[in-house]
Amino acid sequence: MSAIRQLDSGDSGFERELVALLRYENELDGELDGVVAEVLADVRQRGDAALLDYTRRWDGFAPEHAKGLEIGRDELAACLAGLDPPLRAALEAAATRIRVFHERQRADSWGFTDSEGAELGQKLTPLERVGLYAPGGKAAYPSSVLMNGIPAQVAGVPELILVTPTPQGVRNPVVLAAAALAGVERAFTIGGAQAIAALAYGTATIPRVDKIVGPGNAYVAAAKRRVFGTVGIDMIAGPSEILIICDESANPEWLAMDLFSQAEHDEMAQALLLCPSQAFLDRVAGEIERLLPGLARAAIVRAALATRCALIRVRDLAEASELANRIAPEHLELAVADPDKLLPAIRNAGAIFMGHFSSEALGDYCAGPNHVLPTAGTARFSSPLGVYDFQKRSSIIRVGHAAAQRLGPIAACLADSEGLEAHARAARLRMDPVPTKAGGE
Repeated sequence: MSAIRQLDSGDSGFERELVALLRYENELDGELDGVVAEVLADVRQRGDAALLDYTRRWDGFAPEHAKGLEIGRDELAACLAGLDPPLRAALEAAATRIRVFHERQRADSWGFTDSEGAELGQKLTPLERVGLYAPGGKAAYPSSVLMNGIPAQVAGVPELILVTPTPQGVRNPVVLAAAALAGVERAFTIGGAQAIAALAYGTATIPRVDKIVGPGNAYVAAAKRRVFGTVGIDMIAGPSEILIICDESANPEWLAMDLFSQAEHDEMAQALLLCPSQAFLDRVAGEIERLLPGLARAAIVRAALATRCALIRVRDLAEASELANRIAPEHLELAVADPDKLLPAIRNAGAIFMGHFSSEALGDYCAGPNHVLPTAGTARFSSPLGVYDFQKRSSIIRVGHAAAQRLGPIAACLADSEGLEAHARAARLRMDPVPTKAGGE
């Protein structure tokens, strides 16, 4: 049996097969959600005492006082200084590239005077405090610390708070080194739903934040969903995805490994490859069979390939582009001879990788653009995490006497039509004759 299924867009049952392949139920597990709700309520009520209880119970780490949960900035700096030189150089190079890219996203406040003489504009203000969740233990991702923290720092956020679990009290030095590079002000050794609760509601030790970003397990995701509205969150992320559009100019070995690069994340990850040539798809399938046994995470990859992955023959690259827009993948590789010709047809994708050398792996670590991307088809209406996610926009409106005479009748008329008398009267009061105690121009 082949490790990955093959579909053909020309087959009569293709639509049904595609719908089944794309189906992803992002519903919460009722029992898990119940546990999360209890944890959130407990931390909100008991604060630090609850944090210590959960950290002792689930992480096997029990400081005597909540102050023992904090990691000092000196330790963050020491972790960076203590890295092996090649790893430190790689981390710093990635941080620099991420910063350079995101600095181009920085926007300024603006304003103008319209034809009626009103001064209108928009004031951009950074969030005051952002919470960054970083998984600990085996599932630690220093790259995510950079991708979440650096845009916030570029946006001007004054304080970045890191929370990361430390099973048995063991701290991940690479995660902490990345935190130092990302400008983290304070860090705490807590994880799970209790860490999200602490960031959302605040405790005597953990400051309340305005927004929580960063990946986590199912408990973390459920907690972020529940606290949204009390604080902002980045997104509710689904399994990782890659879609590759290719032609026969591509290297089948490279493409097989690119498919693996997403399938190794988790058994529900999705990896799709679209190509007009059945012969080329067969070559990719052959490379998958050859390379799969040698992967360290072969069991996870094999499970993902059998569940939500496929090689799909399409009529042509135009059909491939339309299918890609419908699927709206997190990562889209255009592994074709002329990716620039294909790019205008692409409307929905989190990140687009152009040409044979632009592997998705480079985007995950060091290309520069953010690797926090919309999943599960949400690239139809969502964007990658960026500087703009850490800024608020306030509208500025300055209306003087002359403009009030022109705009007042419009506002009053519309307010009358909606039955809002006080609105209409408030607008008319500012029309001639000018009140003797007016605010002036």
